[in-house]
Amino acid sequence: MKALILILPIFLTLAFNDSNAQTAMAKIKGTVTDENQKTVESATVALIKASDSSVVGSTTSDKEGNFAFRVVNQGRWKVVVSLIGHLKIYSPPFDYTGSPIILDTLVLRPTPEDLKAVSLVGRKPFFEQKADRMVVNVDASPSNAGTTVMDVLEKSPGVSVDKDDNISLKGKQGVTIMIDDKPTYMNSSQLANYLKSLPSSAIDQIEIMTNPSAKYDAAGDSGIINIKTKKNKARGFNGSISLTQTQGVYPKSNASLNMNYRTGKANFFVNAGYSHWEGFQALDITRKYLDTLNQAVTSIFNQHSYIRFTNPELNAKVGMDYFLNDRTTLGIVLNGFQNAENDRTNSTIYLKDPNYVTDSIVYSPSTNNSTWKNRGVNLNFNHRFDSSRGELTADIDFMTYISGSSQYFDNLTYNPDWTKRDETILTGNLPSKIQIYSFKMDYSYTFEHDLKFEAGVKTSYVSTDNVANYFNLINETPEVDTTNTNHFAYRENINAGYININKQFKKWNIQGGLRLENTNYSGHQFGNAYTVNNNDSAFQNTYFNLFPTLYISYQENEKNQFSLNYGRRIDRPAYQDLNPFLFFLDEYTYQAGNPYLQPQFSQNIELSHTYNSFLTTTLNYSLTRNYFSETFEQSGHATILRNGNIGQRQNAGIAVSVQLTVRKWWTAILYGNLNYNQFSGVLYGQNINVGAATFLGNMNNQFHFEKGWGAEISGFYRSSGVDGQVLVNPMGQVSTAVSKQILKDKGTLKLGLRDIFYTQQVSGYINFQETEASFLNARDTRQLSLSFSYRFGKPIKGSQQNRKAGGASDEESRVKVGGNN
Repeated sequence: MKALILILPIFLTLAFNDSNAQTAMAKIKGTVTDENQKTVESATVALIKASDSSVVGSTTSDKEGNFAFRVVNQGRWKVVVSLIGHLKIYSPPFDYTGSPIILDTLVLRPTPEDLKAVSLVGRKPFFEQKADRMVVNVDASPSNAGTTVMDVLEKSPGVSVDKDDNISLKGKQGVTIMIDDKPTYMNSSQLANYLKSLPSSAIDQIEIMTNPSAKYDAAGDSGIINIKTKKNKARGFNGSISLTQTQGVYPKSNASLNMNYRTGKANFFVNAGYSHWEGFQALDITRKYLDTLNQAVTSIFNQHSYIRFTNPELNAKVGMDYFLNDRTTLGIVLNGFQNAENDRTNSTIYLKDPNYVTDSIVYSPSTNNSTWKNRGVNLNFNHRFDSSRGELTADIDFMTYISGSSQYFDNLTYNPDWTKRDETILTGNLPSKIQIYSFKMDYSYTFEHDLKFEAGVKTSYVSTDNVANYFNLINETPEVDTTNTNHFAYRENINAGYININKQFKKWNIQGGLRLENTNYSGHQFGNAYTVNNNDSAFQNTYFNLFPTLYISYQENEKNQFSLNYGRRIDRPAYQDLNPFLFFLDEYTYQAGNPYLQPQFSQNIELSHTYNSFLTTTLNYSLTRNYFSETFEQSGHATILRNGNIGQRQNAGIAVSVQLTVRKWWTAILYGNLNYNQFSGVLYGQNINVGAATFLGNMNNQFHFEKGWGAEISGFYRSSGVDGQVLVNPMGQVSTAVSKQILKDKGTLKLGLRDIFYTQQVSGYINFQETEASFLNARDTRQLSLSFSYRFGKPIKGSQQNRKAGGASDEESRVKVGGNN
């Protein structure tokens, strides 16, 4: 905080003194739009000599479509703008004599072969490869109708989801998930529940960044996935509504509403959604217990579990932007969601001898009623000293997460002939509260000769309090279960600062950054008053880390671009993963925390080549130390799951993405990623040295016909691979959809069929200590959906201002909430 107090006045002084220096530097600037007067982001803009068209500098248009050049030599110039799928546009020649020049708006038009398709459906490509990220346009895929955000992620280039809904990027876990540039503050299971209940109709784009710059939090071993919700920036009153009904084995429905009203200096917006999701999970597990000496099978464990769940969710975001003037905006955003999930599980376990003769049977019906409530407030400030020269932004965030879970486990033991032998009943009440405070400030300044400087500071504080109260019902009288009852509190403070410098040298662009993060945390496992030794314990730690980043790109010519980037990143444990107590899942499966779990650090390097804006090839390598993953420990017939530091992981891979126009009405998008993971280390006294290659492929065929008709056939395939102790078998799925523009192209109907052949089932094999285990996990993935969306309102033409998203950081991605689906 002392550093923040010292740095803040410097930033403010730089910022507000900038206005006095604006006229000291002349420049050439302008704006890029499309035919519909919408501003165009990320168009390539080059400054060329009028005499011979030689390039003397290049840049890209920003979110408002603006661009600018700093010119030293006087002369006669032209500006040329290019963007894939559009004709190049040249400005008229102009003379620069030292005074500022504002060019007329440059309007991009689609190439002739795309004119017909654009006039019919106004389509975007499914994904766009940009210098520092890949952008997935959700509405460009008709098969996304009726799906959830998790479904869209599963078929996004380079993204895969494992048996436990952990999200990986290019074969590596540890990805940070953000929504509107703000972390989600959830662990993998909680985040999975949320993303599976959030309709894809509420999402505009998904940004995939494998090596983010120093401006972003260093958390996320494999990078950042930023999910951008729909926002309408046009003046006037406008919005959209979406309704979807889906039928799998069980029904699912969702609806979303987005509205925006801008008048005068104020802009108001409301985004709301509701979903009611019903489904199932069928899980089969076989464990073979081995003799320590000769590895002979001593007993066999067969379990079949069927989970039936209902998951309604309501989410909403309400906010206002107030434009003090053309350059200064104040904003407030209130957001939250409420999730109530009901799980009913029936589990049957057969314990057998080595000859597969049943010794006993355990039948375990259980219920779990969970609630998850999130409330958040964001205050934001944005001041542009010049449209492309200086900008200061600040965000203050406060978030609170309250969850609760009521559990009931009935364990009945039977003889092989199903005569009852024993019965135990366990109940649980698990309240949890997490509070997060965050402050973030960023400043950027563009000097002469295409030199850009960025700097920022951030501080965050997290407080968690988790209680697990378990009771054994004996003769219908509850008695405290001292083995499982638990109370754990955790506090964390992260302070960070960064600098980032970007310089353009003709065909070369170089960007370097350095981020410093200071982490302070403490945990307290409160003593259990019901036990003799009390078991009270506490831990704390403080550490500093530097995270450098480097990006080098070279534009050889119009068709060939090369880039090289390097970055160091960190992945911190989820808050509750540090809790040392056991959590009851069923009679033979427990989950435990690890107070000694250390963060993992990775160094990542990527080399890529883009040819003619349609073929991109990337080579990547990363080395992760202190690698942690879910581990499996055997205790009798029970298996204990906890995260542990295994050792190190090496990952190398090659990725290829292609966008082909096969016919005027047929676009094929192909993505393939082959990566090799090598794990080495020591776990529970045993050496681990395993490695395997994994192939991930995505296919998306989009068809665009006359009179507003469209169709799609898409799918993905993931080969077998290794993740820590787990060998995962191949899996994939194929989906199709058809769409029709209606109501004067303001409405869209979509009919989609997902996972046609019902092949998206996760299975695998685990060999740990004296146990061999295999599993098969099937869910309600084959679904037929009908979706309707409609855009309404009449925007006012003219330049628009974009609202700055909030600034909370990676803390949010590490919150754990209940849920097994």
